Amino acid sequence: MTARPDRDRIVEAARRDVFAGRLSRRGFMRLMSALGLSAGAAALAACGAPSAGSPTSPAATNAAEPTLATGPQPTAPAAAGGAGTLRVATEIPVQLDPAQASSDAEILILHSVYDYLVDIDGDNNIVPRLATEWTVSDDGLTYTLTLAEGVTFHDGSPLTPADVVWTFDRLRDPANALPTADLYANIVSVEAVGDNAVTFTLAETNPFFLYDLSDNHALVVKAEATDLGTRFNGTGPFRVVEYSPENRMTLEANPAYFVPGKPGVASLELIFFPDQAAAVDALRGGQVDVTLRMPTPLFLALQQEPGVVTQQVATNGFDLVRLRSDREPGSIPQVVQALKLATDRQAIFETVTLGLGAVGRDSPIGPLFAAYYTEATPIPERDPAQARALLAEAGFPDGLSLDFHVPDSGDRPDLAVVLKEQWAEAGINVNVIVEPESVYYGENGWLEVDLGITGWASRPVPQFYLDVMLVSDAVWNESHFSDAEFDELARVAGTTLDEAERTRAYAEIQRILIERGPIIIPYFFASLGAAREGLGGFELRAFPGRTDLAAITVPA
Repeated sequence: MTARPDRDRIVEAARRDVFAGRLSRRGFMRLMSALGLSAGAAALAACGAPSAGSPTSPAATNAAEPTLATGPQPTAPAAAGGAGTLRVATEIPVQLDPAQASSDAEILILHSVYDYLVDIDGDNNIVPRLATEWTVSDDGLTYTLTLAEGVTFHDGSPLTPADVVWTFDRLRDPANALPTADLYANIVSVEAVGDNAVTFTLAETNPFFLYDLSDNHALVVKAEATDLGTRFNGTGPFRVVEYSPENRMTLEANPAYFVPGKPGVASLELIFFPDQAAAVDALRGGQVDVTLRMPTPLFLALQQEPGVVTQQVATNGFDLVRLRSDREPGSIPQVVQALKLATDRQAIFETVTLGLGAVGRDSPIGPLFAAYYTEATPIPERDPAQARALLAEAGFPDGLSLDFHVPDSGDRPDLAVVLKEQWAEAGINVNVIVEPESVYYGENGWLEVDLGITGWASRPVPQFYLDVMLVSDAVWNESHFSDAEFDELARVAGTTLDEAERTRAYAEIQRILIERGPIIIPYFFASLGAAREGLGGFELRAFPGRTDLAAITVPA
C-alpha cells in the first residue's frame, strides 16, 4: 500500500498537472480513486481554497468586480472607422428570435444585430443605448424614456416609438407564450409619446424595472416584423450578410450605426463549434481571435499559451442541481434533506471549478450581491450516514435510484460525476445522462425531468432568479417549487422601495432555500474567456453573450 507522504506528493503533482492542462479532471478523479481517495477528499487534501484577499474568493466578489486579465494586455480601442475582420468562436445557435433566445451563442449574435433600450456596463450600471435618458414619476409607476435621434434599421427605415411599443407588447402578451410574459406582467401599458419617447406604466412599483428593460430578450425589433428567427433587420452595429446555421454567420459593419466609434472592425465572423474544446484549439491555431466560454482546465491551460490573453470575471452565474418537488420522490421532505446532507459543496468547488468563483449556499443570491448576501443561516455539515437514515425514514431503506439529466456544456458533466460519487456514499445512486445542450433545453424537456443540472447565467439583480425560476408560477420553475411564505417574500423584495425591507426579505428567502428548497447550488462560476494578443477593447462580461463585440478592434 502506498505510504501517506508518497500519496500526498502524487496528489499534489496531479493537481499541478490539472492546472497546467496536462491532466483532465476526469483523469484526476480516476487517479484519486486508484489511490483510495474520493475526488472530494482529494480536493480538500490537495487543493487549497483561495485566500481571503483573492479576487475569486467570496469575500472579494462584489458588483463592481473588475475584469481580471493575464498574459499580454490588449491595447486601447481605436477611433471610429475600424478595419479588418474579427473572428469569434461560439456554440451553434438554435433559436434566433430575440424573444426566444437563451444561450450565450444566441444572445451574442443578437446583441450584435439589435439594440436594447438600456444596457448594463461591466460594473453592473444601467447605461443608455437606444434610450438616451429617462425619468421616473414620483410614485415610481411611470417611466418615460427618450430615444436617440437618427437611428435606423438595417433596411434604412427609421426607429420610431411604435417599434418599441410593438416589441414590448409582444414580449408581455400572455397569448404569445413567450418566456418574458411573467417578467413584464407588471406593465399596464406601453405608449408612444410624440416622435421620440415611450412611456411604461406599471401596476406596482418595481425598483429593478430598468434592469428588466435590459433583459436578454428585450432587443427592439421593427413593428410587425415577421420571420424573426431567420430575417435579421436590427438597428445594431453589425448587419447580417450570410448565415449558415451549422457553420457560421458573416456580418458587416453598419455604416449608419448611431454610437460614435462603433463598430471597431469592418466585418465580423461568428464561427460555430460543436464543443468548447474545439473552439479553444481554433484560438490556439490562429483560426479565431476570441472565444468566450470554456471548461476551467482549458482556461487554466491557456494562461500559459504564448500570444493569448485570458480574462476571468466574477459572476453570479451558477449551476443548479434540482429535484422536482411536485411528485415523488422530490415531494418527500426527507429525500430533499438527504440530497443536501450527501453533498460536499466545498469539495465540489475545489474539484470542479478548481477554486475559480465562489462556494454556493443553495440560493441564487450569491456573494456578488454584497448588499443582500448573508451567511446567517448555516449550511449543515455533510453527513452521508444521516442522509441514509432520512432515506429509510422516507421509505427507501435500500437507497434511492434516479436518472440524472445533464447538459454537455461547461463544467456540468464533471459536476455530475462528482455528485454521483458523493451521493453513492449515502445510498443515492444516479444514472448520469449527458445530453447536448440544445437537446437538454429543447422543447422545454429540462422542465419535465425529475433530477437535473441547469446552468443559470449571471444577471445584474437577484430578483430575476426569484421571478423566473422559483416563485410558484414562474415560467422556468424547473424544480416545481411552491411555497407560500417564499412567494410573499419574493413579492415584497420585488416591489418595495424600502431598501431595509428588501434586505430582510432576501435574508429570509436564503434561509428558506437552505432549509427546505429542493435545489443545491454548489458554486458560483467565473466567466472565462480568451483572445489573441493585440486586440483592442476586449472586455469579457459576466454574461459572456453580452460581451460588446462592437467595441473590439483588430491590429492592422
